Amino acid sequence: MKTKTNMKKYIYLLFIPLFFGCDKEDFQNNNPYLPNYPVNLNINMGLPQFSNLLSPANAVYINSAGQGIRGIIVFNTGSGYVAYDAACPNQALASCSTMTLSGIDAICSCDNKRYSLFSGQSQGMQYPMKRYRVEQISEVSLRVYN
Repeated sequence: MKTKTNMKKYIYLLFIPLFFGCDKEDFQNNNPYLPNYPVNLNINMGLPQFSNLLSPANAVYINSAGQGIRGIIVFNTGSGYVAYDAACPNQALASCSTMTLSGIDAICSCDNKRYSLFSGQSQGMQYPMKRYRVEQISEVSLRVYN
């Protein structure tokens, strides 16, 4: 009887990852300053406004209605693409809380903090930039979503 009970415990342990998921990228975005809005954006990098994304270390700011909180920043890391919300992650939403691009960084004009577009991090800040998933559909087509 004891062996059967132990066996059941091991079987339950094997199924735990199925209930909690095993995503290779963790998108926990539990930031009290930033609400969670649905994002589903298709980008054609063959169009002139997105062609900068074809080269590494280049970013594009997309300010389309219904896309993120303050728009979306998409960045070519050289080994793939990342996408972040353009809302300052450590500020309550205000007129100054839309980040601007400066090379490989995004800057929050509320506190002048610089966030790396490679990692979304800023030294000494509690929250990183709010990240979205990016799927490369073809050589010139991306899907940004959450």
